Amino acid sequence: MRKFFVSLIEIFEIALIAVGSVFLVRTFLVQPFVVSGSSMIPNFENGDYLLVDELTYHFRSPERGEVVVFKYNDGSATYFIKRIIGLPGEQVSIKNNEINVMLPNEGGVVPISEPYLSSGVVTGGDAEYTLGSDEYFVMGDNRSFSFDSRSWGPLSADNLVGIARIRLWPLSQLTAFAAPQYSR
Repeated sequence: MRKFFVSLIEIFEIALIAVGSVFLVRTFLVQPFVVSGSSMIPNFENGDYLLVDELTYHFRSPERGEVVVFKYNDGSATYFIKRIIGLPGEQVSIKNNEINVMLPNEGGVVPISEPYLSSGVVTGGDAEYTLGSDEYFVMGDNRSFSFDSRSWGPLSADNLVGIARIRLWPLSQLTAFAAPQYSR
């Protein structure tokens, strides 16, 4: 009988450690996210299951081209997935289907080449946005069907959850993601 209780206590300890580990990892390191909608097609499809890295932005700032998950700032628990186009302090200009960014430290306007977009994608709307010191300009890859910074303005850094790092589902498209390199 004593062996039975010792075994039961060991099982309880293992279960407690497992639950505690999962809690810590999910709360502070990685969070699952399911893509809902078509705003990131063709790179992310409706139903894709992603792992979101929540730790990186505690050590460095977000970079242009990273795909981020963030909480929409309307008081609801709605999460979005978009790509970072403009960084804090920059001026983003959209005109004639072209995105240009004025880089404050380099003093010039740089067109953004976007190799991750499908050919024929149109970036509609002529507008200019000046980003504050903690704001980002984000857009979906499927520009015609994306509710993004063109609609509601810059994204506050406080709303960022993390970077989309790994697509786990569907298994046929298992992928680890890195930010694209932009040519200047």
